[in-house]
Amino acid sequence: MSKQPAYKFRLGLITATIWENDGFYSVDLSRSYKDADGHWNSTNSYGHADLLNIAKSAERAENWIARQQNAPK
Repeated sequence: MSKQPAYKFRLGLITATIWENDGFYSVDLSRSYKDADGHWNSTNSYGHADLLNIAKSAERAENWIARQQNAPK
């Protein structure tokens, strides 16, 4: 994978990071949260309240990837 994401966006507490590797794309989804000391962290575990933003982020990532693959070279 490349060292920099091809694209990254946030929806609420959910962050989607899209990576490009030789014309193929992968997506990492994570959720931000504050620990007891007030420091921001991220996790790949999601609660019920996160699921709609997960679904919307997956759709947005899929749309972005489709546009890249259909773009003129």
